[in-house]
Amino acid sequence: MIHIQVEKEYWSNVKTAELRMAAKTACSIAGLPTDKELTIVITDDDQVRELNAEFRQNNETTDVLSFPSNETDPDTGKSYLGDIIISYPRACQQATKAGHTCMNELVLLVIHGILHLANHDHANDAEKKVMFDLQKKALAQLNISIKGYNP
Repeated sequence: MIHIQVEKEYWSNVKTAELRMAAKTACSIAGLPTDKELTIVITDDDQVRELNAEFRQNNETTDVLSFPSNETDPDTGKSYLGDIIISYPRACQQATKAGHTCMNELVLLVIHGILHLANHDHANDAEKKVMFDLQKKALAQLNISIKGYNP
């Protein structure tokens, strides 16, 4: 199950069905089991900065944070993949700069976050190519065109 939490001030601008579909597509492309649960949180720069400072010792905001988990829900027995925390203001700033919609940027960040939960990274050129190729594949399956991410 994909849980989505959106701060009240952003709720009317976020299409949760699109985020859920992006998450399912990214999980499929990353080869993750379909019975895993995860949470996507759409919040503000302050909360993202606080989490970034606490867990990554980086006192700056960023667009997306991924927190993997290896826990199992004791009630359902399902494996919990982790949490993806996205800064709505940062996503919209990046979308405006790149020339696409804020929703498309949120979809991209969900995909990016899930790939991190699946142990993909972009710390070097080889890892970046693999991860970004997977992002392109997910975007293509969702029929979303983002400048710089689609072939």
